[in-house]
Amino acid sequence: MILLRSGRAVDPSRGLDAAVDILVEGGRIAAVGPRIDAPAAHQVDLTGLVVAPGLIDLHVHLREPGDEAKETILTGARAAVRGGFATVCAMPNTRPVNDRRETTERVLAEARRAGLANILPIAAVTRGSGGVELVDMADLAAAGAVAFSDDGRPVSDSRVMRRALEAAAAAGRFIDDHAEDRALAEGGVMNEGPAAVRLGLAGIPAAAEDIVTARDIILAEATGTRVHIAHLSTAGGVRLVGEAKARGVRVSAEAAPHHLLLADEDIAWPDPNFKMNPPLRSPADRAALVEGLRTGVVDAIASDHAPHTAAEKSRGFAAAPFGIVGLETTVALVLDRLVRPGAITLSRFVELLSTGPARLLGLAAKGRIEPGADADLTVLDLGRPAVVDAARFESKGRNTPFDGWAVTGAPVLTMVGGRIVYPFDGLAPGGRP
Repeated sequence: MILLRSGRAVDPSRGLDAAVDILVEGGRIAAVGPRIDAPAAHQVDLTGLVVAPGLIDLHVHLREPGDEAKETILTGARAAVRGGFATVCAMPNTRPVNDRRETTERVLAEARRAGLANILPIAAVTRGSGGVELVDMADLAAAGAVAFSDDGRPVSDSRVMRRALEAAAAAGRFIDDHAEDRALAEGGVMNEGPAAVRLGLAGIPAAAEDIVTARDIILAEATGTRVHIAHLSTAGGVRLVGEAKARGVRVSAEAAPHHLLLADEDIAWPDPNFKMNPPLRSPADRAALVEGLRTGVVDAIASDHAPHTAAEKSRGFAAAPFGIVGLETTVALVLDRLVRPGAITLSRFVELLSTGPARLLGLAAKGRIEPGADADLTVLDLGRPAVVDAARFESKGRNTPFDGWAVTGAPVLTMVGGRIVYPFDGLAPGGRP
């Protein structure tokens, strides 16, 4: 039994923003109130700190099985809880691709062995993510897959995509699509525009994303199914999603911190740590994404955590793989660069990183602070100064453009299923994180 005392609990799902005590017992929240008497409980003083429902990252690459040199489920889980995430969704582009029950079950077994964050597998849409033969979505959903995505190898064939949307809906799941016209993006390594010209690098046009975003919306509308747009990065995409929502289309979208905080013009030299897909877009795209957070067009912030080895990222911008890490930087960056200056409220932050993702995934027991809910909680210190230090990451990946950034605000405690899993050394009774 643990009693969290006097923290400022923020839960937009029930309009809660108040200093309360939270009693945790048996992996669930047992009571929430202004003063709870539980003398036998392990007590933790959270005065002056914020308590949010456990944060959820919808888009994480854990690399296991197959690429354990980049990341393992254990190192990824350690990075997650250090970064304030109680739950992460593991993308399927592993080796082998997560397109069968056996791989989904293996991911879940390794997650249980790690005993830290909840890890929810996202399975592939097509066999081997080859874009042709649909996976057995009903079987994979029964095994524990929470959604389906071919991610970096998005489904190009619209007929296959339509069938996928219908099959996912029949299985009670949804398609999480990396919206990209691969033919139009072929050979590009950064956003098409003046910055690419300045650096002498091949560009990826925003239209490559917008075309497939529009297609996905049209197919979702035609079939009455759900579609989720991963890592939205363009102003056009924000407009398309917003207009579709206004029509009642069942579309949702996430944005990544790097697209919210950086633009292509911030790439001063061809540093591979600024190479990701979708690429950093124009300042106008970045501004549109932030506005999308504020207005509700964007439903979630997701890290798109994509670790690579130092050797891979040292090949030069054109040859290096796409992707940066984000599990240990997302929360602090968003608190410092979006919440602190008032671009979004603290309540909206919690909605984007907890209650919203829980709702999208259908996790009724997560994303809220009330009796009976899972005791997944994230404690934040809004005034804590820190410096992003890639050398100290729990993740095996060090590939980040944010190394050395000074930030204010950080996660200081993560609870999963009623257990304090971060800090890793636990807390003494009456102690503070």
